[in-house]
Amino acid sequence: MSDLAAARIGIVSISDRASSGVYEDKGLPALKDWLGKALKNPLAFEERLIPDEQAKISATLIELVDAGCALVLTTGGTGPAPRDVTPEATLAVADKEMPGFGEQMRQISLRFVPTAILSRQVAVIRGKTLIMNLPGQPKAIQETLEGLKEDGRQVVPGIFAAVPYCIDLIGGPYLETNDEVCKGWRPKNAVRPR
Repeated sequence: MSDLAAARIGIVSISDRASSGVYEDKGLPALKDWLGKALKNPLAFEERLIPDEQAKISATLIELVDAGCALVLTTGGTGPAPRDVTPEATLAVADKEMPGFGEQMRQISLRFVPTAILSRQVAVIRGKTLIMNLPGQPKAIQETLEGLKEDGRQVVPGIFAAVPYCIDLIGGPYLETNDEVCKGWRPKNAVRPR
């Protein structure tokens, strides 16, 4: 495994109450745990726990991109409430929008709750970094990243299946997935022999 490139990943939990200590943040541990299982690469995490403030969110995303993160995942702040401003803050720092990620997240979540249509997650590219907004609950984070399986067979692909190839295309490190968690997909000509 040492021949795989190390990957720097930014993880950001956005919550007024968790960032002020009212309750324990569950987003950052859920992201670290899932990514640690899903990726074979050595990982270095840049963690942030911040309030629902648009300027602070945008500044944090720029800071993580500038720190060399190939991937930045946020959790929280994507609903319709007045303080939910994560999508606006993310779009404000974008070079390109990647709407397929948000569309697929909502499709997965709709299998569980009809209120999934209220989620406004977006994904964007800034420089050589993919930034994605994820749901706030650990169970929903796992479902959207991993997809839905029945009897060990993938019935709805998770969004993470497309992440390694997207990062290839924007000039980031070659990410290799643990297929039993989430099989990353690349065209044959983009697969590197081990």
